[in-house]
Amino acid sequence: MTDRVTRAEAAAVLGNVDEQVLVDVIATGATKAEVAEAFAWVENDEAMLNEGRAMPGGRAAQVVVILQAQVESEAIEP
Repeated sequence: MTDRVTRAEAAAVLGNVDEQVLVDVIATGATKAEVAEAFAWVENDEAMLNEGRAMPGGRAAQVVVILQAQVESEAIEP
């Protein structure tokens, strides 16, 4: 049995994100470790690749998609 990330844990890892992002991340069933892994990839994927880390899969990959969508939406806001 995995320990799904709580709202407080997700908020602590992700920082200032929209409430909907937190809801979507929690809905994946990801653990705190998976959320942290996804956040690290979104924040600095080049460094992760240079360390030889494999791309995240499963729930961490789902969280990456959610976080990337948030980053992209912020980039196009006026």
